[in-house]
Amino acid sequence: MKILLATFWIIPHMGGVWNYMEQLKKMLESLDHEVDLMGYGEGNKYLHLLPKKQVIECDRFVPIINKIYDQSESLYYKEEPVLNYYENLRYCFELGAACFDLGKYDLIHTQDVLSTVCINRIKPEETALVATLHGSVAHELKDFATNVYKKPSSNLIIKYFDKMEYLGATAGRYTIVANEWMKNILSNDFNVPLEQLKVLHYGYDTDTFVKRMSEVSPVQKPNDKKVIFYAGRLVELKGVHHLITALSHLKRKRDDWVCWIAGEGIKEEELQHQSKALGLEEDILFLGKRDDIPSLLSNSDIFVHPCLLDNQPLSVIEAQLAGKAVIVSDAGGLPEMVEQGKTGIITRAGDPTALFSHLNDLLTDDQYRESLGSTAKKWASTYWSIDSAVNNLLDVYQSALPKK
Repeated sequence: MKILLATFWIIPHMGGVWNYMEQLKKMLESLDHEVDLMGYGEGNKYLHLLPKKQVIECDRFVPIINKIYDQSESLYYKEEPVLNYYENLRYCFELGAACFDLGKYDLIHTQDVLSTVCINRIKPEETALVATLHGSVAHELKDFATNVYKKPSSNLIIKYFDKMEYLGATAGRYTIVANEWMKNILSNDFNVPLEQLKVLHYGYDTDTFVKRMSEVSPVQKPNDKKVIFYAGRLVELKGVHHLITALSHLKRKRDDWVCWIAGEGIKEEELQHQSKALGLEEDILFLGKRDDIPSLLSNSDIFVHPCLLDNQPLSVIEAQLAGKAVIVSDAGGLPEMVEQGKTGIITRAGDPTALFSHLNDLLTDDQYRESLGSTAKKWASTYWSIDSAVNNLLDVYQSALPKK
């Protein structure tokens, strides 16, 4: 098959969607399928097709978009900056994708609701469309407005993203989600028919990851301290500010630890200021964007994912494969990834006091910490098998193709 993996977001980027697309491309190509990747480029200034390096600049579509605004409901979105921003991106994506020869693909596999809506409007009828939703855009936006702006989203914003969620989740032949949490959201909150939905968890290239764990990182573990590790974007929803607060409590009780924070994002400077204000400058090391996560994990002791809303993050999968004790919040699909007290610990989202208590317990009880990591590794090596995940996905692909 000729397959296009498409996302509305910038590629490449640090995060689970890009990692998923890269690994899926590698596995599909090993099975003799042809795979291209499509998404926005740096700064959302262009749409590009990889590895072909075909580029469509967005500026060329401005006159067309302005004309569309004058003749459609999109005119009303100009009064709302958030919607004006996303409508511009949506039209650019749709017009840019239409410039590529989508008819050459047997199947297009989109990775979010917005790209699914766009592709569905312009793809040839005979080209199959399957969507994987790595999270709920509508729920994330409402949560973002509540936690960042401390006020509800406007009704216009809510209606817009609720509409996109429904359209994106019903546009393809099938909609794939990673867990029951997402399935229930789409079914209960957005009335997506159950027969539309397929629950397929992510697979992971375990062999490559384990090999990379032996690579030498320039960041070395202190001889007399255990390492608490976080890897991911530094944005509000990831809850890293709650981790830092928990670490300030931990510092009052013990000093036999350091924390490594790997990643970048709009909250990076604010988180560094928080760390400094709490007297944790010597205890927390901000590592920035990294390409040696497997090695860093191999040198860590505890992995923390304090997210306020998340689906099925690859960072947690990696920590399990590395045999580390994992602490996750009870938000979104995270509780489905961990068996409490056996393969990890589930803590209350947004509760630094509870997180502090769990960290202290794991630092105190070496046997318990190591048992969690060992059990998680055994479970993860089978459960996250990429071979079985890709085989299940190919079954969905075959079912989605037009019957000849």
